[in-house]
Amino acid sequence: MSDRVIIFDTTLRDGEQSPGASMNTAEKLRLAIQMEKLGVDVLEAGFPAASEGDFESVSQIAGKIRNMEVAALCRAAKSDIDKAWGAVQQAVKPRIHTFIATSDIHMKYKLNMDRDQVVTAAVEAVRYARSLTDNVEFSAEDGSRSDRDFLCRVFEAAITAGATTVNLPDTVGYAVPDEFADLVRYVMAHTPNMGQAVLSVHCHNDLGLATANTIAAITAGARQAEVTINGIGERAGNTSLEEVVMALHTRRNILPMTTGIRTNLIYPTSRLVSMITGIMVQPNKAIVGANAFAHEAGIHQDGVLKNPMTYEIMSPETVGISANRLVLGKHSGRHALRSHLKEMGYDLSDDELNIVFTKFKELADKKKTLVDEDLEVIVTEGILRSADTFKMEYLHVTAGTTVLPMASVKMGINGRSIIGAGYGNGPIDATFNTIAKLTGTASELLRFSISALTDGTDAQGEVTVRLRENGLVALGKGADPDIITASAKAYVNGLNRLEYLKTHPSNTREMV
Repeated sequence: MSDRVIIFDTTLRDGEQSPGASMNTAEKLRLAIQMEKLGVDVLEAGFPAASEGDFESVSQIAGKIRNMEVAALCRAAKSDIDKAWGAVQQAVKPRIHTFIATSDIHMKYKLNMDRDQVVTAAVEAVRYARSLTDNVEFSAEDGSRSDRDFLCRVFEAAITAGATTVNLPDTVGYAVPDEFADLVRYVMAHTPNMGQAVLSVHCHNDLGLATANTIAAITAGARQAEVTINGIGERAGNTSLEEVVMALHTRRNILPMTTGIRTNLIYPTSRLVSMITGIMVQPNKAIVGANAFAHEAGIHQDGVLKNPMTYEIMSPETVGISANRLVLGKHSGRHALRSHLKEMGYDLSDDELNIVFTKFKELADKKKTLVDEDLEVIVTEGILRSADTFKMEYLHVTAGTTVLPMASVKMGINGRSIIGAGYGNGPIDATFNTIAKLTGTASELLRFSISALTDGTDAQGEVTVRLRENGLVALGKGADPDIITASAKAYVNGLNRLEYLKTHPSNTREMV
């Protein structure tokens, strides 16, 4: 058996199903390019049948990527498969990923099909997909709750029909590690033609066991892990790429498997996903959290100073967290900025660099030194959000203990400027009220949080908001040395994401 584990990343498909995590095509393309640099083997670019927006983004990614396999998800239906193939056919290494549920509860209540009908549908779907490409993956949705022998029957039939990868998903995060490993071993031992395909696993984190289940499955013989950056995804999320990869990297003594991931790009990729989706990484998140390599207890600090390995099982540099980050300031030049941004994973065109350099100089006049987090904000706001419907052009706020808080705002709406003013219970409330009035939106603020990106009184404040409108939920994120401005940026970002959701419906998506 090969000791190479294939890393299948579904951040752009399953990860995007996190509430509020919708991305536009430009953002998805930028992430896809970063995934290729990271060394991901297979990128699941989306679900083309879900919407025209999904189809377009998968098509653009397929046309751009050269080294990764590009997969498109589709139900076991000819129309879905046609959509998937239409989106990925121009890829250098296209893959069609088709699925159907195999658990009794799904077959009875969702599909209204019996076992024979499900096997027939799976075979027909795989056979048709195989007529289009020789790289076909079949997934048995809710596999961890399926009858073992029926699961083997479905997999055998799918492989015979032409599947080169068969995926065993823990769709609802129900499994526990020993149980899941035993299921993997059983499937491998009782599927006669399993040697003709790669066995994959796709685990969800509803019980906090996604990574543990994935590692258990790998030790039992699975050789493809389906993961997302930062573990984002439906409900409680998916198996985290960084956790699986670094577990294999760090514990080679008992996990003698390898991946093609360039671990030093893990942290920059994590930050890029966080900046684009607006979903903050919790401070105590393994590998990429802000506290992952922080030591506060005195006895820990003493040990780390004497030998980092006393309390660090891996060095921060291994995952791309540099202990000696280059600090840029207002005297730094264009070349130094471009070089550093490239190290961070941003390979900008000349026009994009000009935009970022201008914003860099503006911020450098306000702050003495700029660090990576500052640069990420500049790139996100200057490049990644350049096609937004709403843009804040001007903000002036009056507040204090003896005045009624008031905000004057100038907004750009589809290239047209509009000015207005409004009041509120505080400066942020006044700002939000005014922006809502100018944009004609009526979203409900579900969450508001603020944190400092870096140390010091001149640190940029990072604000995250969660908005809901007509059943749609979106996250917004903004940063600025002025927390009121940061709040306004976050609110506008959230409104733009809601606009994107309105024009790119995703309620037809199903999950694996």
